[in-house]
Amino acid sequence: MGRLFGTDGVRGVANSELTPELAFNLGKAGAYVLSKQKERPVVLIGKDTRISGDMLEDALSAGILAVGGNVIKVGVLPTPAIAYLVRRYKADAGVVISASHNPFEYNGIKFFNNKGFKLDDNIEEDIEDIIIRNIDVNSHITGDKLGKCLEGSEDSLKMYVDFLKSTIDTDIKGMKVVLDCANGASYQAAERVYKELGADVTVIGNNPNGVNINEGCGSTHPERLQEAVVKNGAAVGLAFDGDADRLIAVDELGRVVDGDRTICICAKMLKDTGKLIENRVTATVMSNLGFHKYLENLGCVTDVTAVGDRYVLERMLKTGCIIGGEQSGHIIFLNHTTTGDGILSSLQLLKAMKLDGRKLSEMADDITIYPQVLRNAKVRNENKRKFEEDPDILADIGRIEQLLEGEGRILIRPSGTEPLVRVMLEGSDIESITKLAEELADSLSRKFG
Repeated sequence: MGRLFGTDGVRGVANSELTPELAFNLGKAGAYVLSKQKERPVVLIGKDTRISGDMLEDALSAGILAVGGNVIKVGVLPTPAIAYLVRRYKADAGVVISASHNPFEYNGIKFFNNKGFKLDDNIEEDIEDIIIRNIDVNSHITGDKLGKCLEGSEDSLKMYVDFLKSTIDTDIKGMKVVLDCANGASYQAAERVYKELGADVTVIGNNPNGVNINEGCGSTHPERLQEAVVKNGAAVGLAFDGDADRLIAVDELGRVVDGDRTICICAKMLKDTGKLIENRVTATVMSNLGFHKYLENLGCVTDVTAVGDRYVLERMLKTGCIIGGEQSGHIIFLNHTTTGDGILSSLQLLKAMKLDGRKLSEMADDITIYPQVLRNAKVRNENKRKFEEDPDILADIGRIEQLLEGEGRILIRPSGTEPLVRVMLEGSDIESITKLAEELADSLSRKFG
């Protein structure tokens, strides 16, 4: 068995790669490792709407209970709700059963620590080591040493909704909003938040049946939302992914506003209100050149990390930055919470719109997004980094950089999971950068494939 934990927990096809046996062992190993810090750890478990969620929840719970841990099941809630509630319940850890934006047949298991952050790498490694080495941590305890399922002290959905409402101090009563909940974990919370805040709400993607999560809807498929916004004459459309940690917006004209533009709009709001600490924003290497130019003109400093929200969060915690994220819509407002939260991000976007006074399309047009072309070069796994020292490839890269100077950029990035090198070009002329990206990808494939 290879490494279990990726950058976002353990994932795979449910009942094939991510089996109930593996979930049971993750529960056992996780509770055992946590019990070194506390004799009877309390673990909070939430899930999205996938049909496999019940199976994995019961298996995971059984593993935790078998080694003396206690479990609080809070049902279907967004990933960021678990990160918040683990602190409210004073639990020792939180677990989310979700595969985020992936199709319904996939599922995943992700752990949070008692502060609502991803588990430390060394704890994940301890859990993984127990499973990979097939160590039986269950001493087959009996009697009152076994764990039990506890009842939550309050309505968990209400607690999370109340928290979200507390993050916006601007009146959005009567604002016409369309929500797309991806038939996922936000299908109750998002509508409830916006209705309780007095918005005029239309909701789509809020009839989960276990197999329609992310299917033609949500942040990865905003087409239905775009149509609904225009049809309803709404001011904004807001799409979440399956576990609701991402936001993709749609302006009143039906145009997509991605994570880059949303971060820019919200960073300007924070700067204008004196809340943007050191005028600092965090993004990844994939953020658009137009994103960087806009923030530079705004007088902001942008910290750039590797792709992945975990790297964004690590840098933010190190620098004290309060806003950061990715094009995909995974945005972290560290002044409010510990992880990306699609509903929270949407509330901050609406606050920015109200304070600015203009339509979202006008605000989004302030940020010039350069065309971006991505091509994959198929290479052998052992050759994924050889381009970094190849004189011919380096010469090609240098030539492209000269052609794009000031009006574009090139990024070459080995895939972390596949035998690919990703070639990304940005520039003002889409035909030109497409041709350059394809030529370079072909060269890489010929040399290292």
